[in-house]
Amino acid sequence: MTVHLRALYRNLVAGARLALFLPLRAFDFRAAPLDYTLLIAFNFVVWLVAAALRTGMEGEFDAAAPAVYLASVPVALATALVIAHVYRAPERLLLIATALSAADSLFELLALALPWIAAVSGYPRVALVVFLAWIWLAGVRAVLVCAGPRRPQLLGGALAVTAMIAIGFFAFPRTDVWLAPEDEEPAPLADERLFHLQGELIERALAAIQPGRPGVRELYFVGFAPDASQDVFVNEMRYVRQLFDERFGTAGHSIALVNSQDALEEFPIASVTNLERALRRVAAQMNGDEDTLFLYLSAHGYADHRLSAVQPPLELASLTPTALARLLDGVDIKWRVIVVSACYSGGYIEPLRDENSIIITASSAERTSFGCETGRDFTYFGEAYFRNALGRTRSFSEAFALAKDEVAKREREEGLEASLPQMWVGRAIGARLQQPADRPDK
Repeated sequence: MTVHLRALYRNLVAGARLALFLPLRAFDFRAAPLDYTLLIAFNFVVWLVAAALRTGMEGEFDAAAPAVYLASVPVALATALVIAHVYRAPERLLLIATALSAADSLFELLALALPWIAAVSGYPRVALVVFLAWIWLAGVRAVLVCAGPRRPQLLGGALAVTAMIAIGFFAFPRTDVWLAPEDEEPAPLADERLFHLQGELIERALAAIQPGRPGVRELYFVGFAPDASQDVFVNEMRYVRQLFDERFGTAGHSIALVNSQDALEEFPIASVTNLERALRRVAAQMNGDEDTLFLYLSAHGYADHRLSAVQPPLELASLTPTALARLLDGVDIKWRVIVVSACYSGGYIEPLRDENSIIITASSAERTSFGCETGRDFTYFGEAYFRNALGRTRSFSEAFALAKDEVAKREREEGLEASLPQMWVGRAIGARLQQPADRPDK
């Protein structure tokens, strides 16, 4: 057994030299069947320890996770088989498989620092790409060391390594054997007083919306932030509503619906039902041909263009573009400015656009937006549009142009895929808003 433990030690040292691009020869690896099995078992134990460290040594064992991890072993063996076939060297199959697996435990331990590196650098996606590129280069070097530099065989080996990494990253679900313990604290809304207070909050908020003055063009504000999972949405909604009340004269003409764990005594919950009630109340108080609705939606967005709806312990319906279109068509509001700050929010433009509407979205229908992390006061788009751009101009369309440029610059600097904010301006409302009150401040 001592012989095999020495072989394990030599394989681990060789794996480290492989990953760190130090001098290395093929016979530095020990490739007997039992030695390879011992290496896989050691990597498995390191994976267990790393998973436990990620959860702070707490959590519950996930019995399904080991099967997912061990499924990577035949993938590595199949890759080694392909490479041995390409080089016409079947006797090197186990040597190549050993070299491909020798650095796994090192990479697993180094991955523990990846979230910290990503947070410090400010480029989370770049950090992940660099880490994957490092693993790929180590895999290609394993082929070079164990099978030689012959071409085009080396190219075939590199393609096999690429396929192995792609399968591991995209085909196998990322899972940890230790699941972090769930938060056992009861949801605030489960408190009987807070639950019954919600009825009073929505009634008071609706009653506070005052009728418009005939002959005066006024703006009405409705905010809808249905995701309580992160505080950035409630933080941003507070700022935006105050901005419109103070700068755009919506005091007495505004309502904000927000899901939050900490603001249940401040805002009515953001359910689709409450949104419909708010829109109907606003429509009843507006002068239809004169006043304009500004509707602001902020949440996580999904690829099918639903907005996330989270308010434990309630199970809330998600708002979709077609559902919002039906709500707006069901009320008598002629002039509308709609801003949707969410991933994939460009999907709201087509169902909502008409000649009397401006529709602004934080991203295209196929792209994500950024900045919706806990602890932030604004999303990237919310900060650029509401805090910065609308602080410089009263024009909703000009503010969009300013915000779009600011967001694009920030995303480039952080190495993020462009979110591509979108805007639709209907012909009738575009002409209507070319009034002195809507022009940039001088």
